[in-house]
Parts: sequence; structure tokens; C-alpha cells
Amino acid sequence: MAYDIQGPAQGDGLADVLERILDKGVVIAGDVSISLVGIELLTIRLRLLIATVDKAKEMGINWWENDPRLSAQADTLATQNAALLERIDKLEAALTAQTTKEATLS
Repeated sequence: MAYDIQGPAQGDGLADVLERILDKGVVIAGDVSISLVGIELLTIRLRLLIATVDKAKEMGINWWENDPRLSAQADTLATQNAALLERIDKLEAALTAQTTKEATLS
């Protein structure tokens, strides 16, 4: 008489589960509110998406592509932005001065 020894049932490994989660995507959402005597003091909204980049793009999520803080050029962009804001302030001041001058001549 022969006996077959069977091991534990073949389960999914961690890599298989992770692959499945990343392929399909998982969304975790929650809100935490702290209130005192009916007055809301603090609300924290948590939205977490776990997916591959390809899956996120497929869902229309690509915020990391346009976020300057995630760019290697973040410092350059901040400097350019500050320079542009300074130029706008100078142009507005010149325009205000010109408008005032024309109003006093009229």
C-alpha cells in the first residue's frame, strides 16, 4: 500500500498578490473629523491609490508628471517663477504710473 504525502495547499505567494494588486489597483479612502461641542476643528481626508504607473495613467492619474516639486528642475523653476513675478510687479507699477500721469494731464 502506497501513501502519498501531500504538502500544504499551494497558496499565492507575496509576489503574486502584489502583482495582482498593482495590476488592478487598490484605492483606500477615509475621512477623519475632530469636533468639539458640535464645532468641527479638524478634518483630514486621506486618499491612497496603489497601482502601477501604467495603470494610474490608464485611469487618468498623472499628477507626478506636472508637479514641479517632483521634478529635477524644481530649483530652476522656482527661480524662474520668482523672476517672472518680479517682472509682473514692475510692469504693473509702470502701468499704474502711466495711467496716473495721463489722468493728471487730462
